[in-house]
Amino acid sequence: MAVDMEKVKALKEKAVQIRKDMYVTTNKIGYAHLGGGNSMLDVAVALYYDFMNWSPEQIHDPDRDRFILSKGHCGHVLYNILVDKGLYTHEDLWNGYNKIDGKFGMHPNMHYIDGIEASTGSLGHGLSLAFGMAVAGRVDKRNYRVICMTGDGEMDEGSVWEGIMAAAHYQLGNLVLIIDYNKCSCMGPVKDVMNLEPLADKLRAFNWDVLEMDGHDMEDIVRTLHSLPPSDSQTPSKPIAIISHTIKGYTMLGGVEGKATSHLGFVPTEEFLQQCFDSVDAHAAEK
Repeated sequence: MAVDMEKVKALKEKAVQIRKDMYVTTNKIGYAHLGGGNSMLDVAVALYYDFMNWSPEQIHDPDRDRFILSKGHCGHVLYNILVDKGLYTHEDLWNGYNKIDGKFGMHPNMHYIDGIEASTGSLGHGLSLAFGMAVAGRVDKRNYRVICMTGDGEMDEGSVWEGIMAAAHYQLGNLVLIIDYNKCSCMGPVKDVMNLEPLADKLRAFNWDVLEMDGHDMEDIVRTLHSLPPSDSQTPSKPIAIISHTIKGYTMLGGVEGKATSHLGFVPTEEFLQQCFDSVDAHAAEK
């Protein structure tokens, strides 16, 4: 399918901005889960700024699309998007990020933060929550789409595969699972911890439709998302899984890209922050 390259350009520029905002936020407390945040960020930008039926004015609209970040330790990506969307200010985030009595915990809490659909961080639960929302859409005869993003290390959880099996059984075509497949968990390479391959074949065996994309190539992300059929809660069809091939710690310094050591990242000084900005710009130029 043809892709609007002006849209792609705008999304790439937005991803650069949000990635820099993420580094600034990290600098305010010194550390964050930057490895997985950097791997998922480009896809999150495409979802919130292009694909999803979502806006700050719609956060309570029953027909809005829902995004569930099952890998909740990367909530700082969503926080910076919500700030950019005008729901909060940078100062709100910086003064309340991972601090006692602050709204913006290391894992997101839907009761504290407008625009967060589910409190996540206990890995393996997000898809089950998304499954319930998709079922509710069918019961309520609403065609919103439910999108759940998991990490690949999270796919070791049996509860994820229970959700995969249940969604296929009920033929929830209004449910999309995006796997942030950066090939590396906090414990090491995914293939060594619990090999997922052949991942696409396994998902198809559970009766899901499966797509694959480069999760750092905005043109490919946009093309893949817009190839999805319209969300239809009333017509039983296969749920959709998107395997997003990414790099853990994308843009991070110190030779930690693609390694478990990128899981928790540090931005301790203003000098290092500028180096992070330079790295973001260099990676954007390559893509």
